[in-house]
Amino acid sequence: MRIVVGLSGGVDSSVAAYLLKEAGHDVVGLFMRNWHDTTGTLEGDCPWYDDQVFAELVAKRLDIPFHYVDLSEQYRARVVEYMFAEYERGRTPNPDVLCNREIKFDVFLKEALKLGAEAVATGRRAERIVDGRSVYSLLAGSDPNKDQSYFLCQLSQEQLRYAMFPVGELLKPEVRRIAQEQHLATAKRKDSQGICFVGKVDLPVFLQQKLAAREGNVHEIRRDCARLVRNIASDDYRALSEPYAFTVRDGKKIGTHNGAHFYTIGQRKGLGIGGRKESLFVVATDIRENVIYVAEGDSHPALYRRALRIRPEEVHWIEPGESMAEGERRRYAVRIRYRQPLQQAELIADADGLYILFDTPQRGIAAGQFAAWYDGERLAGSGVIDR
Repeated sequence: MRIVVGLSGGVDSSVAAYLLKEAGHDVVGLFMRNWHDTTGTLEGDCPWYDDQVFAELVAKRLDIPFHYVDLSEQYRARVVEYMFAEYERGRTPNPDVLCNREIKFDVFLKEALKLGAEAVATGRRAERIVDGRSVYSLLAGSDPNKDQSYFLCQLSQEQLRYAMFPVGELLKPEVRRIAQEQHLATAKRKDSQGICFVGKVDLPVFLQQKLAAREGNVHEIRRDCARLVRNIASDDYRALSEPYAFTVRDGKKIGTHNGAHFYTIGQRKGLGIGGRKESLFVVATDIRENVIYVAEGDSHPALYRRALRIRPEEVHWIEPGESMAEGERRRYAVRIRYRQPLQQAELIADADGLYILFDTPQRGIAAGQFAAWYDGERLAGSGVIDR
């Protein structure tokens, strides 16, 4: 089988290529450049050139063909512009999820097919299986500390049909051991961090390419704030999904910021306000009035809610046949961010969307992020959090 491996310059994709070649497949390496800084201010911080060098070294070591494709235009249009638009609305997008859905398993897949690919493999740590009906399922990776299934939560059946994840069953130390034994250049290279394919760039600096800084006030919400007292029935999922609607009268001004659209719910770093016993956390943002509301301490009630809502058009099922009918309720394990331990919850299909009612209050529910739900090890579906 001819398999195109997305060589990223990291150790996971390098070992994936090695394992596939050892299994007797016709392996081709394809590196994609997904970022080009048109402003000239961030290029020095973007690691794509080093990534390409490492990818080429791995391909040479494995003696497999190496190709390069520039997808920076598509990445900017489909991922970066989406990021800017979401932050401008006061929401928190996840570019890694979008990159997988819109770039890696769409535009990149089409490029791989041009090279005669019958399948596309990456270093992402997830597995796929095919049941008797040729329905593709997505399983969580074996290493709980490196499981990447959350970032793949928006893939379709057609995308999964071509997807292979050769290192999904391996723990990270095993991946590095194989890389060292095979003398791959990426064996000791650190995992990438920061914005997907852009690198370790300070997010506000990145966003200021398009979103203007605008000074506003930071207000602290006290624990005894009247708005935190909600007499809501424990099963009233609609009311429980409503965010707290704070006003400046609910707290006191304790500082200033450079733009409410640069901050997200649950954020701790970047506030520049010290002298506290416990850290300050962002609990709400008001884009129109350009106000940030913060609270002291990780246990502050303003950080927690028991429910969220996903708009009907933004609900995605890995296997479409599993979609829920209006009025139906099901139990799933859910996470609302990468690496969050799975949380027990009930999914409720309503006329105005899909509600997720958690057994226990959840910290930092942020509009724009993805909620992903699992049935055991199998990722069943996901959706963009509306509120």
